Formats: sequence, structure tokens, C-alpha cells
Amino acid sequence: VPTTILSLQHYHTFSKRLKEFPVNTEYISRLKSAKEQKRIIAELKSGKLDILIGTHRLISKDVVFKDLGLLIVDEEQKFGVAIKEKLKQLKLNVDTLTLTATPIPRTLQFSLMGARDLSIINTPPPNRYPIMTELHSFNEEIIKEALQNEIQRNGQVFFIHNRVQNIVEIQALIKRLCPDIRTVVGHGQMKGNELEKVMLDFINHEYDVLIATTIIESGLDIPNTNTIIINNAQNFGLSDLHQLRGRVGRSNKKAYCYLLAPPLTVLTPEARKRLIAIEEYSDLGSGFNISLQDLDIRGAGNLLGGEQSGFIADIGFETYQQILNEALFELREEEGIEHQPTVTQELRKDHNTSFVFDCQIDTDLEVLFPNHYIVNTPERIRLYRELDSIKNEEALENFRNMLIDRFGEIPDESKELLTVVELRWLAMNLGMTKVIIKNTKMICYFVSDKSTIFFNSSTFAGILNFANTNPKICSLQQKQGKPSIHIEKINSVKQAFELLKKMSYFDFTSTPLSNHAQ
Repeated sequence: VPTTILSLQHYHTFSKRLKEFPVNTEYISRLKSAKEQKRIIAELKSGKLDILIGTHRLISKDVVFKDLGLLIVDEEQKFGVAIKEKLKQLKLNVDTLTLTATPIPRTLQFSLMGARDLSIINTPPPNRYPIMTELHSFNEEIIKEALQNEIQRNGQVFFIHNRVQNIVEIQALIKRLCPDIRTVVGHGQMKGNELEKVMLDFINHEYDVLIATTIIESGLDIPNTNTIIINNAQNFGLSDLHQLRGRVGRSNKKAYCYLLAPPLTVLTPEARKRLIAIEEYSDLGSGFNISLQDLDIRGAGNLLGGEQSGFIADIGFETYQQILNEALFELREEEGIEHQPTVTQELRKDHNTSFVFDCQIDTDLEVLFPNHYIVNTPERIRLYRELDSIKNEEALENFRNMLIDRFGEIPDESKELLTVVELRWLAMNLGMTKVIIKNTKMICYFVSDKSTIFFNSSTFAGILNFANTNPKICSLQQKQGKPSIHIEKINSVKQAFELLKKMSYFDFTSTPLSNHAQ
């Protein structure tokens, strides 16, 4: 677990639920003395402990498991890549269960591409209600009303202020607004036993309002607390806001979440998107949709490295996906699939066979589902994924009809996007690994392996004849060992597709494309 408070809470929960079973449970964190930690580590090594709950302390070199069988990582979004990799190295091939309400973009992308199994719990516990989420500017009257409404029904309040330097000023403000309310401050810079006492006193309802930093974010369960006020909400990440909101609404009472932020007009575009998304997705079980939105805002990160979010700037997202898909394809070792056709196969007559695994399409033309056509972001992302998985013309036609039926007439940029799929299939059949359409020019790169049968096939012979017959618009080139064909006067994906279609059926008797520019 990511925090000392959560490790203590899990320890109490495990001990209570397993007290009738012959199971020894312990926890280790900075709240334990050095002597206690030494005893726990010794019992763990000897096998006397069955369950050990801990923070990052568990990856220390002195922590040795006798026979680790199951690793559970709670609140996974709080751990960095390096920490998670070290946890996996505690023992090879250990079963690992990762728990999170809001997976970070990198983890979510792993699941969406099939590298990890994904299970979603959509059914909330009985008698739970959605959390009423409201976005406001900082207003003393709103704060006072929110506090009084909760205290009147004998509830408690979280007030989140993530700056330790002036957190006592917030406490003074609340005391001024509501003098009768009992307040207490909690943050990560307090001593371990002092913070533990604050939390236990608040759980025992000795205080009405806990003014805290995000230390209460991870998994804390206090059913009597059903109002949370988050100050400067624009400074929090989307998953942080969802996790903080999840600290309330954990009983059969209606819960409220107040987000305090400057007017949307003065915020950055990303901050606006985050606040709008957290206000929109307030239903129970909406964490997965929030994570999809987070993936859309922040990017998928680096699945081969340590960055947990961000967009792929150097090689392009499609190339990145291609590399990963090829690696997954090899690892799965799918049998019975021919990766390359035989010499006798006429590629241009069989569109189900190709010389290459995939083809990357790169263009500066508008090819997308515009926001005004498909307004819902998660749905737009889902349709992109569905389109990318389509493998034949019948499925593509069904997809096209579905778009018309659900969203109306397809706009031009979306028609171009559908044509990109057909263009990629055709380019693969023509032995092309990459097609670039930019500045009214198309450049098609062929497979770089000179020993492949492609260069001895009738398909490549037809491409050569096409280039020789149309010298005004076509030229064959080779740079750094990569053969390519350059074609001028390409103004749309549809035009590029039609030209490659003619190229795929080209033979010695064909005539030049005199009207190509039209």
C-alpha cells in the first residue's frame, strides 16, 4: 500500500476478518519502531507470518519472504514503475493482483492492448448512492453551508488543502465561519504516532472536520464522513480527484463533493478537461471511464520505459503500437499462420494475404472522428479501437453503417479515416511497411529485407512497371537501404487509395495515368 495510514487500516481489517482462522497477520511501516520491524522481518523469513501488509518498506533488501505466493498491490496508481518492477522481483512468477479505481494511462494501455488481464467491478455494494459533485469558485458562504449541512445530520467532513505551509490558516477560516465545529489538522510532515492519533480520534468522531493534505487519499474508509471539500481542485490530477471523492459515500447516506477552483476561463485546457470530466462522471463505478478520459488527456506513456503518461513524440503512436503488436504476436506464438506468401501466390489477386505484418500510415490530412460528430470521449476512444481491430471489408462496411445509424451522416474527415483502413490493407498487400501522405506527395516504403521473396514477385514487377509507365508523377528511390516509391499530386486519402488500387492491378499492357492530377 502507498501510505502508512492505509497499511494500519488494512491491518485492522485483515485481523478482524481472519480472527477465526489460523492466520498470522502483521504490518510494517514507519509507525513501527526499529525493534518491532526487526522482529517482524525475522518472523517473515522463518515463515511464521502468513500475511504482511506494508508500504515501500517491503522492497528493502532486508525483507526476505520464505515462500511468497501472492502479491497484492493496492492503490496501484500511487506507485512508480521502478517500485512496481522491484515488487515483481520479490519472487519470479509470483501471482500478482493489482487493485485501483483509476488505473494510470500506462497501466490502462497495457490492459487495452492485451498485455494484462483486466477485471472490472461494476456493481457497487448495496445501499450506495452516487456522490453529488459540484464545481464552485472559492466562496465562504458555500463552505459554511456545506459544513453546517453535514454536521446537522451528525456527519463529518474532509477539507483537502494540499499546502502544509498555510494549512493552519484554513483551520482558522473554518473556526471563524463555524465556531462550534471541532477541527483537527493532519498531514504527512507530522510524526507517525501524532498522525496516527489524529486519524484514530477523527474515526472515533472526536472531531467534526479533518483538514488534511492528500495523505487521506489512498483507500481510507470512514463511513461517517460524507462531505469532502477540495480546495484548488485545478492542481490535482484526474485520478487524484476521483480517489479523494471516493473517501466519502462509503455508507448508505447521500454524499457530497465540492470542488473549489478559479473560473474555468483562466485555467489551462488540461485543467478544464479534468474538472469537467470529474463533475460529469459522478455515477457509481465511473472510475474506468475517468481513466479512459485521463488516457485521452495525458497520453499512454512509455510501455517499454518508465514514463507512466505522455504522448509518443519521437516515433509516432502508430509505430509504437506496431512494435508492441509485433512483439505480442511473437510471444503468443500463434501456430498455423503463414507470415509470408509463397512465390506462386498472386498478391494483387488475393487481398487476404500480405508480405508485411503491418503498415504505418502517416498523414497531415484530417482523418479523425471530430468532437462534434461523436461528443462522448470514451465512446470516441472505443470506436477508434474497434476500427483498428477490423480485418475485412464486410466488418468495415458494418462499422460504416453503424456510424450512420447512431451518429448520422459521416463527415468527410471520418470518411477519410475509414479509407485509411482500406489503404493500409492494400499497402500491406503491395509489400509496403510505411505510407506517408504529406504536402500533396505520397511516399511508400517497401520491406527493407532484400532477401524476401517480395522483390521477385509479380507484385513488385507490376509496381516497377507502374513507375516506369508514369514517370511524370512517380519515381523509385532508395535511402539508407530502404527502397521507396514517390508519387506526386496526392490531395486526399481516397485519391491515394485509388492510385494504389490501380498499381495493384498494373501489368505490362497498362497505359500511363494521364488524368491522375484530376
